[in-house]
Amino acid sequence: MKKRWNIKEPVPVEKVNALIDAIKVNDVIGNLLVQRGIENYDEAKEFFRPSLESLHDPFLMKDMKKAIERIINATAKGEKILVFGDYDVDGTTAVSLVFTFLKWLGLKCDYYIPDRYAEGYGVSLKGVDYAADNGFGLIISLDCGIKSKDKVAHAKERGVDFIICDHHEPDDQIPDAVAILNPKQTDCKYPYKELSGCGIGFKLVQALVQHYDLPFASLEQYLDLVALSIAADIVPITGENRILTHHGLKRINSAPRAGFKAIIELTQMKREINVSDLVFVFGPRINSAGRIETGKNAVELLIADTPQKAMLSGESVNKTNVERRDVDATITQEALTMVLTDEKLRNKKTTVLYNPEWHKGVIGIVASRLIEKHFYRPTIIFTKSNGSITGSARSVKNFNLYNAISSCSHLLEQFGGHKYAAGITLKEENLPAFIDLFEEVVTKTITEGMLHPEIDIDCALPFASISPKFNTVLKQFAPFGPGNMTPVFYAENVITKRPPQIVGNGHLRLSLAQADNPNITFSAIGYEMHEYLPMISANTPFKICYSLRESEWNGVKSLELNLKDIQA
Repeated sequence: MKKRWNIKEPVPVEKVNALIDAIKVNDVIGNLLVQRGIENYDEAKEFFRPSLESLHDPFLMKDMKKAIERIINATAKGEKILVFGDYDVDGTTAVSLVFTFLKWLGLKCDYYIPDRYAEGYGVSLKGVDYAADNGFGLIISLDCGIKSKDKVAHAKERGVDFIICDHHEPDDQIPDAVAILNPKQTDCKYPYKELSGCGIGFKLVQALVQHYDLPFASLEQYLDLVALSIAADIVPITGENRILTHHGLKRINSAPRAGFKAIIELTQMKREINVSDLVFVFGPRINSAGRIETGKNAVELLIADTPQKAMLSGESVNKTNVERRDVDATITQEALTMVLTDEKLRNKKTTVLYNPEWHKGVIGIVASRLIEKHFYRPTIIFTKSNGSITGSARSVKNFNLYNAISSCSHLLEQFGGHKYAAGITLKEENLPAFIDLFEEVVTKTITEGMLHPEIDIDCALPFASISPKFNTVLKQFAPFGPGNMTPVFYAENVITKRPPQIVGNGHLRLSLAQADNPNITFSAIGYEMHEYLPMISANTPFKICYSLRESEWNGVKSLELNLKDIQA
């Protein structure tokens, strides 16, 4: 798949020089920092040393005071509270956090995770009725609820109040809840808008800590859950999220909760945990519980208070993750075959596929796989569930999928999500019309450039400028993620110093230098880049884009280049 290189515009030299003078770094580091909006000593200090003291006052969030008053009222009356959350990582971490804290405060509470197949995404009528039938007077919904006007109205009819903690885009009309905590509301003055659902749950708990005049340290045990939610939900790791992720990772690496420790032991991870581990090791295991069995298993793992309970739950989610991988691989291959054998599908600007037998729990993963590996365009994978057609949608960079789906809303029963991912429910008879209209909307609004994967490149970095000291500073840019991605560099006039090798599953192993400085050599790895072999075997210089990584062999660490792309 051909990739576009987007080399960032140079930042003003005077800003870079001023920062270099202030914090004594080289010009490449100075340039990287200014690109990230860091232009003076204080901003650099906050970036390199994220402080929990910089977290915003939770009472700046609209309705926070109302939410706390309602919880205090429930406490005074001995009322039961049901903590309700979605079945994915963000929802289950949020439920684990808020439920554990309320229990610690001594409140009467329980938690509820909807069944993906029987109830679907978000607040369900079954969940509301469960609360009413079992004497719960208040539901706190986490990572869901902002689009649940009818469910909240039904709860009110049955004498159950709602506090909604959600980070998804609100509609013009919002549910009639006691309090709605969502900084994306247009009239919410909270300074940071990109919190995860668990992050908003954390702010609710932080407000309770402030109300009861408890030490902030009582919250630190929950930072690991927030970090996992931020990483797995792919929200920006900037501002408040960066602070929470930084300290959450410190917690995971120094004093992991029993459930995290079980995952670490089961996966035999013997290195420092980073954001990538949360995304690719922890996240899939937590998610697999809700995809294959029930999200309650994930909560049981995350709230486990003994190593024995944690290991039992850990082995369960590990097993479901293996099942999920097998199902995912089978459906991905079936979906790929559908497109490859249909010329009309191959030539579209969208990929929309339906098979009533596909497993609802993995269709979102399949959509992502098709985009990443095969067809780089907005993709929706549909299956049948409870008599309706349900779909999971994924987008490509810079294309607003949510807006495109909104343009088709008259054909839908329900939809929700954000710019890059969404969930959809519709009647089977409306599916053909939706497929045609979605293709029409996307064709009119997507640009040709969006249909090719783009690599954002920070700046040039010749091999002569790479050193262990440089990498030590670069590592302090972590945690990496949206809004603060791992720096990517490019180098030109690159040559091979030894014959290239294909290793593992189509990976390219190279020894590289630059023709104008052939004595400085670096080992390089290009994952699944075997198709570039003819180009680099042609004995002509080429250019690469890459990031730096540390490899370790027999206890000795060395720097190597992690290739992103190669061009002639």
